[in-house]
Amino acid sequence: MARLINLFKNKFFLATLAFLIWMIFFDRNDLISQYEYHQQLTELEQKRDFYQTQTAKVNEELDELSSDKAKLEKFAREKYLMKKDNEDVFVIVHKKDE
Repeated sequence: MARLINLFKNKFFLATLAFLIWMIFFDRNDLISQYEYHQQLTELEQKRDFYQTQTAKVNEELDELSSDKAKLEKFAREKYLMKKDNEDVFVIVHKKDE
C-alpha cells in the first residue's frame, strides 16, 4: 500500500497519467473520434468500391451499345419504348397486391 501511495506522489507518474488521460478522452483526436473516423473511412471506401464497379458496368454496356446495332435497338425499345413506324407498342403494367 505504501508503494502505491509513493507512486501517486511521484510527479513524473502523475504527469504521465494526466497526459494519457488528456490524450485518451479530451484531445481533439481522442479514441472515440479515431474510432468514428475509422468507421467513416470504411464506409467511404465501400461506397468508392461500389461506384467503381457500377462505373465499370456502365462503361461495358456503353461499349456494347456503341459497337452492336442490334443491342442498341433492343436497349432503345426496352428502356425508352421506341418503335418502328409500322409497329404498335403495348405496355403491360402489373398492379401490386395490397
